[in-house]
This record gives sequence, structure tokens and C-alpha cells, in this order.
Amino acid sequence: VHLHCHATTGLSTSTILKAVEAGVDNVDTAISSMSMTYGHSPTESVVAMLKDTDRDTGLDLELLEDIAGYFREVRKKYASFEGSLRGIDSRILVAQVPGGMLTNMESQLKEQGAGDKLDDVLSEIPRVREDLGFIPLVTP
Repeated sequence: VHLHCHATTGLSTSTILKAVEAGVDNVDTAISSMSMTYGHSPTESVVAMLKDTDRDTGLDLELLEDIAGYFREVRKKYASFEGSLRGIDSRILVAQVPGGMLTNMESQLKEQGAGDKLDDVLSEIPRVREDLGFIPLVTP
């Protein structure tokens, strides 16, 4: 079993820990300088959590910090492509919008000249889902 989850709601790192404790085979993470919000939990955090356990990754945190430093600089070049959300957004717990869908939706709103409507859309999604029988939202 392979676990893939996004960090938008703030629950991904605890989800990873519980999944590892339950025996999951693999988890997706991202180097810290590219992690959280729309992305995945930080690799370094997961490595540190599992250190000295029977699921120790064996990865070197100092080497991971070197990698994070490199991508910290790379990320600056692509800042214009970043979404508007910063940090954890608990509204996603109610809206139930998957991470990949969230970035696409925000991009499409901007393309249609409605980038300022993200808050309204996030508020409306739970009502629409209820009207439609709580259909699952997934990234195609």
C-alpha cells in the first residue's frame, strides 16, 4: 500500500505516522522547501519521526537540509506559479477539495478573471456536494 496525501489541512504528517504504524509500504513526501499547503509533508519531518524506530529510513537529515537549501532557491524562480493559500487552511477540512484539484481550480478561476472568488467557491463547495449527495471529489 502506498499513501499519497496533501498537507493543505495540516493532517498529512499525522496521517503518515498512523499509516506507517499500521504497516503502509510507502509514503509520498516532499523536501521541506517545497512542502506543505498544496504539497506533501516535509521529508525531513517524516525521517525525524521515524528515526530509531523499526521503520527508520536511514536518510541523513544533514544531506536533506543541503537538498532543501538548493530547492529553496529554485522555488523563488517559480513564485509566480504558486497558489494564493499560505500555510494550513482548515476550510479544506469542510470543503474536502483534494490538493491537486485545489491548485487546478484556483488556476482556472484566475484564467476566467475570477481569481478573487476562491473564498466564495470554497464556501459553496460543501453546499453543492450536499445537493449532489456528497459525491467524492478527486483529482482526475
